[in-house]
Amino acid sequence: MVQKKSELVEAIEKVRGIILAGGTGSRLYPCTKVTNKHLLPVYNKPMIYYPLKTLIDAGIKEIMIISGREHAGDFANLLGAGEEFGVKFTYGVQDKAGGIAEALSLAESFANNEPIVEILGDNLFEDNITEYIESFKKQIQENNKMGARIFLKEVGLKAARRFGVAVVENGIVKFVEEKPQNPKSNLAMTGLCMFDSGIFDVIKTLKPSARGELEITDAIDYYVKRGNCYYDKLKGYWSDAGTFESLNRASNLVRKKEVSDDDHWADTNDFADNFKFPSKEDSKETIMEKISQLTKKQAEILDYVLAKEKNKS
Repeated sequence: MVQKKSELVEAIEKVRGIILAGGTGSRLYPCTKVTNKHLLPVYNKPMIYYPLKTLIDAGIKEIMIISGREHAGDFANLLGAGEEFGVKFTYGVQDKAGGIAEALSLAESFANNEPIVEILGDNLFEDNITEYIESFKKQIQENNKMGARIFLKEVGLKAARRFGVAVVENGIVKFVEEKPQNPKSNLAMTGLCMFDSGIFDVIKTLKPSARGELEITDAIDYYVKRGNCYYDKLKGYWSDAGTFESLNRASNLVRKKEVSDDDHWADTNDFADNFKFPSKEDSKETIMEKISQLTKKQAEILDYVLAKEKNKS
């Protein structure tokens, strides 16, 4: 599928956003027994607010949210039509789990032959993606063909097994693989991708994986094999929030960025007022627990001070 250049230039004036917020949230059970995981709190806001903010801060005005059928109405109750956020929301329902690519395919009519930014609803990004969107527009315009852009973050090789990974060379993605046992790189593919509208035709050619799902990595691989999948490495933090550990980590990352001086030092003062140093009457376990609490608090204070210094510079 190739567009004429005049049509392509006109198309990239506008980019639409799609948030994929389906799934059963089984790794967060029993919290997800009564609600969608993307409505759980991350620090002081529902999880879905963070990918929304990523898109809205980049100037995207039309956003589709795709969720499972069980809690679809809860998203509409929380977010409304988008007026509160200065955007327009469209809602879609994935009747059953069929993979990220299958969920994305539901947005074909919404995309209206325009490029899209797809983001997973349980992913948090510190970076403002405005410059990345501009790079994506330029990429498509210069290539005059379908194109994709993925966003990578360096992780440990052990952690890379949990994600899709990419091998890159000279600004282009050369290889992608989903959750490899022996990763070929430590560049994890995050839950943020940009695609030309041709992505929907690509998805129609995919076959289900061993899990019985349409994999987004297979869709990305289509572009990789044709030499038009580019990438950016994220500068700020990135976290998913699909497990209890990652949910806690995501909350802590947001807290470090958003907590005010007054809140931080009020919490520290409360700790100082209530903390009791180890004494000879304490058991070994109690002594170790107190030392652990003190060490954790010291690390929090040091991280906070260093972050403040970094922001000043």
